[in-house]
Amino acid sequence: MNFIPHTQSDIKQMLEAIGVTSIDGLFNIPSGLKPKSFDIAPGKSEFEVSEILRKLSLKNAIGLVNFVGAGFYDHFIPAAVDSITSRSEFYTAYTPYQPECSQGWLQAIYEYQSIICRLTGLDVSNASLYDGGTAIFEAMMMAIRQTGRHKIIVDSGVNLIYRTMLYTYTLNLSIEFVEIPVIHGQSSREVLFKCLDDKTAAVIFQNPNFFGAIDDYSDAVKEVHKSGALAIASVYPVSLGILKTPGEMGFDIATGEGQSLGIPLSFGGPYLGFMAVKDELIRQMPGRIVGATVDSDGKRGFVLTLQTREQHIRRHRATSNICSNEALCALRAAVFVSLLGRNGFRQLAEQNYQRAEFVKERLSKIGGVEVKRSSPTFNEFTVLLPKNADEVVRVMIEKGFAAGFPLGRFYKGMDNYLLIAVTEKRTEEEILSFTDCLKKVL
Repeated sequence: MNFIPHTQSDIKQMLEAIGVTSIDGLFNIPSGLKPKSFDIAPGKSEFEVSEILRKLSLKNAIGLVNFVGAGFYDHFIPAAVDSITSRSEFYTAYTPYQPECSQGWLQAIYEYQSIICRLTGLDVSNASLYDGGTAIFEAMMMAIRQTGRHKIIVDSGVNLIYRTMLYTYTLNLSIEFVEIPVIHGQSSREVLFKCLDDKTAAVIFQNPNFFGAIDDYSDAVKEVHKSGALAIASVYPVSLGILKTPGEMGFDIATGEGQSLGIPLSFGGPYLGFMAVKDELIRQMPGRIVGATVDSDGKRGFVLTLQTREQHIRRHRATSNICSNEALCALRAAVFVSLLGRNGFRQLAEQNYQRAEFVKERLSKIGGVEVKRSSPTFNEFTVLLPKNADEVVRVMIEKGFAAGFPLGRFYKGMDNYLLIAVTEKRTEEEILSFTDCLKKVL
C-alpha cells in the first residue's frame, strides 16, 4: 500500500500557494503527448507474482553445454568467491568515503588495483569501471584530453558491441572515427600506417580480437607512438596468464571486461570494466585510485588518493561522471585471482588454450567444416560451416548445446561463420558429444 503523507487539505493549500488549480496543472504537457489512459492491471499478491515469474523462468533454456563467448565466458567460480564476497562487511557496491572506518574496503580495492597492474603489465589501475565497453570509451576520452586531437582509429576486430558504444556515446562530439580492416585475422598494418597522422589521438586494438585471433601489436604500437598518438588495448584477462601483456607490447592504456574473473554470466550483468595506464596518464584516469600510506603513528593505511570525478572537483575539470566503481564486482575479481595465485592463473589460461585446440582438432575432421588457422588463437576461434550458422545454432540448442556465436549477426557476408569458445569447464565428454552432434547436424 502506498503511503502518501499529504491530506487532500494539504494538497489544496499547496496548490493555492503556487497559483495552480490542480495537480495536472503542474505539468504543462500538450494534449497530444499525454497518455490516453493508464490501463494498469489490478495488483497481485506476492504468491501470485512468484508463480508468474516461476513459470516464465521455465521457458529459459537451461542445462545447455556452453560454447558461446564473444566477450563473455563461462568460467568456473570457486565457492569461496561467493562465501567471501557475501560477508556483510563486503556486501556493497559503493566506494567508502571515510578511511578511518573503511580500511578493509579500501585495502580490498587497493589489492584489486594491484592485481590489474600485474595482469596488464602497466603502472596504475583505477577502482574499476562499469563494463568493458565503457572502459574503452573512457580510455578514448583520456587520449583525446591528453593529445588535444580528435581522430580515433578503431580496429574492426574490436567487439562490435564496444564499437557501437563508442559511436553512440560520442554522437554529440566532434570526433572522427576511422575503422581499419582485419585481414586473415590480423590487423592490417598497411592500412593502419596510412591512416596515422598528426590528427590521430589514439588507435584502439583488441587482443584476442573478436574473431579469437591473437596478435603481437608491438610493431604497430611503435608506429602509433611515432605519430604522437596513444595506443589502447582491450584485453581478455584470462588470456594474460600466458600471452604477452599490454605493457610488454608498449600500450599506453589497457582495458577489458572483468566478467571472466569470478563474475557469473547472470543474463548480462552486472559486470566489471578494468583499466590500467602508464604513470604519465594517471591524472587523466577516470574514477578513483586507492593508495597505501601511513598514519600519524606510522601504521600502514589506505586512502582515496585521486578522485577525478565530478562530485569531487569542479565539473569542467572532471574526467568523467562515473559515480559507482562496481566495487562488489571488483572484490570478486580480486578474490578470484587471489584464490588461484600466480601458478593457478597460468594453469587456468593453459587449460583454456589446450581444450580449444582439442576442439579444433575434432572439428577439422568433420567434412565441410573449415577451422580458420591463419592466426593463432587463445580459447576462441572461427570456423566456416557448410550451412548457415544461425540455423545450425538453432538446431544445436534443441539438442542441448549452445554451439557458438554466428558471426553473420555482426558482419556482412559471414553467414556461415561460427565463433566457438572453449573454457576450462568443458570436459572431454562434453567436447566429444558436441563435435559428434555437430557432425550429425551438418
